[in-house]
Amino acid sequence: MSAAAGTVVWFTGLPASGKTTLARRVRELLPEATLLDGDELREVLGAGGYERGERDAFYAIAGRLAALLARQGRDVLVAATAPRRRHREAARALAPRFLEVHVATPREACEARDPKGLYARARAGEAPRLPGAGEPYEPPVAPDVVATGGDDAAAVAAIVSAVRRAR
Repeated sequence: MSAAAGTVVWFTGLPASGKTTLARRVRELLPEATLLDGDELREVLGAGGYERGERDAFYAIAGRLAALLARQGRDVLVAATAPRRRHREAARALAPRFLEVHVATPREACEARDPKGLYARARAGEAPRLPGAGEPYEPPVAPDVVATGGDDAAAVAAIVSAVRRAR
């Protein structure tokens, strides 16, 4: 591994847990970092499907892209659910350095927030593959950082410190 390699920081959690909010807060303190938001990445890649195979392919591409950027010296913040542990473990295996951040917002809080109406759609049967509702979400077994939501200042500080120490 090159001393110039960057770190991939993967923010995982249920939909509406605050992954993107937390990643943006980290980026404010690491402005040179690249932020890959799962929703934006899906749009750019035209990867709109949520069937198991489509989801697996999307997270494989996201992991490879993040690792590619990290090998070029970029710190990469990935805010994407990656509901299966194997999605995140595959990304970890590719990255020169990898931090897993679990945004451990309780499902009830995610449903109450529900800015995109995903949980309401899942209850209505319109989003049967929503992780944590119709599809399983496998939380990390031993995350590097646990955040209580998108506004967790202690988690932001821990992530920024870990990325800076890795340089």
